[in-house]
Amino acid sequence: MNLFLDTSSLVTLYHEEADTEIMDALFHHNMVTNIFLSEISKIEFSSTFWKKNRTGEISRELAEQIISVFEKDCATFIFIPVDYQITENARRLLSKYGNYGLRTLDSIQLATATCLREKVDFFKSGDKLLVSFMNKESLPTSIS
Repeated sequence: MNLFLDTSSLVTLYHEEADTEIMDALFHHNMVTNIFLSEISKIEFSSTFWKKNRTGEISRELAEQIISVFEKDCATFIFIPVDYQITENARRLLSKYGNYGLRTLDSIQLATATCLREKVDFFKSGDKLLVSFMNKESLPTSIS
């Protein structure tokens, strides 16, 4: 199975979050071959853990450790660069869903996901609004 994860789902692989059990079950019950990520996930991932440190949820040392592990794991992921096709697709999606709450970085995640439509079996996000847009774009967000 090929997966696309947005950053909210990626984070659950490294830190106990609300969706961690769901992600654990997903990997336990399915043979995952490839994990596709938007290039912006590298930035969002670090930002997430520095925010957790800033707000006192985790220590600086733990933030550094998690980010270091992720950076080592990057070689196992397939990162999709934010190129002209992705940015134009993100602009199109913002025109379509911007008045429904689609925001800048999520438009890039969604644009990346739609470009992977033919390569990915399952699209996962912990963001309910982003999942709703994935569903509107006919991307599979649940496993039968």
